Amino acid sequence: MPSGRRGIGVLLVAVLVAGCSSAGGDDADSDRAGAAATASSSPTPETELTFNVEDGARNVPVDTEVTVGAARGTITAVSAHYGGRATRKTSLKGDLTPDGTSWAASSLLEPGKRYTLAVTTQDEDGRSATESRQFRTQDLSLDQQAYASVSPRDGETVGVAMPVIVRFDIPVKRRAEVEKRLVVTSTPKVDGTWSWVSDSEVHYRPRTYWPAGTKVKVHAGINGVRTAKGVWGQEDRDTSFQVTKRAVTTVVDVARHKATVKINGKVARVLPATTGKPGFQTRNGTKVIMEKYPSKRMDAATTGISEGDSEYYNIENVRYAMRVTNSGEFIHAAPWSTGSQGSANVSHGCTGLSTSNAAWLYGISHIGDPVKFVNSDRKVLEPQNGWTDWNISYAQFAKGSALS
Repeated sequence: MPSGRRGIGVLLVAVLVAGCSSAGGDDADSDRAGAAATASSSPTPETELTFNVEDGARNVPVDTEVTVGAARGTITAVSAHYGGRATRKTSLKGDLTPDGTSWAASSLLEPGKRYTLAVTTQDEDGRSATESRQFRTQDLSLDQQAYASVSPRDGETVGVAMPVIVRFDIPVKRRAEVEKRLVVTSTPKVDGTWSWVSDSEVHYRPRTYWPAGTKVKVHAGINGVRTAKGVWGQEDRDTSFQVTKRAVTTVVDVARHKATVKINGKVARVLPATTGKPGFQTRNGTKVIMEKYPSKRMDAATTGISEGDSEYYNIENVRYAMRVTNSGEFIHAAPWSTGSQGSANVSHGCTGLSTSNAAWLYGISHIGDPVKFVNSDRKVLEPQNGWTDWNISYAQFAKGSALS
């Protein structure tokens, strides 16, 4: 980290005093006419500033938290930015202490930029001065910068079980440092926590499902944060989303071949269903709708079944398909199995409904809606086979936090 250097701002005020000659020509008038001009200056302001970045410094690390301190006076204003002029994008935000003795940047630095820092002070006698300095930050390649993507997307409306998901394109090794910069706020306020599912992905969920209609804001302030050896965060990310005002929750009873759909806690419909047959049983557990497709081709090859297998299928136009696992479980229209819906399980693991029932459920559902499967002989829903955050207790989920 570059060392600090003291600087004293100087304000000079010059006052010119000049004599005036009279119209007369006597000696007294001549003496007055010959009076010399004099000048005086005010004393130099005595406020002393200390910086943690030297003037003219180069290759300043992007994770430097710029600070300024004042002695024998106070700081009244600070302007910090890169480029030719200060804008909302180029300015370095910061906080001044109530007593005006120190200022600290509240965000980190952009790579490869020349910053200008101007600090205005007032000393104990009320005299003002401004001191400026410049420095340049280190250059970083894209391979040295971890980019974060955030789900849900900005402006999206989601279901009550939707986790906040932050994914990184370069693995994060300093999880605690990154997690400190991930902030979720909501209206109404809820309790929640982050949990790392891998070095490249971290999820946030509330203690219980989001209240219907909740408004959520996410700030991933990772810009300049050291995420791993030789790698720093690239660009802060801010998103906001809304939880649907109609909480849709579904319970699929595998043994009884039915799906009970509730809206805001009240049963809306009970739908005849078919799920996985022996050898392809549908997994138990709480799953979350991850994707929605009005029409989707379903090819058994994506689940590991080859074309020569008697169980192979390749259906071009499966209607109203909603994914609930990474391994290929969907809820969808299955007009070919309406005779078994409500009485037998004949699918390869998906939940099949009549076309009209699938269209209705698709129309009221959102990505993020929970679907709980019960009474299956297949007890295990593998961790991270989909958004499995609700398939474990909140206490267990919280153990995945780097700050716990």
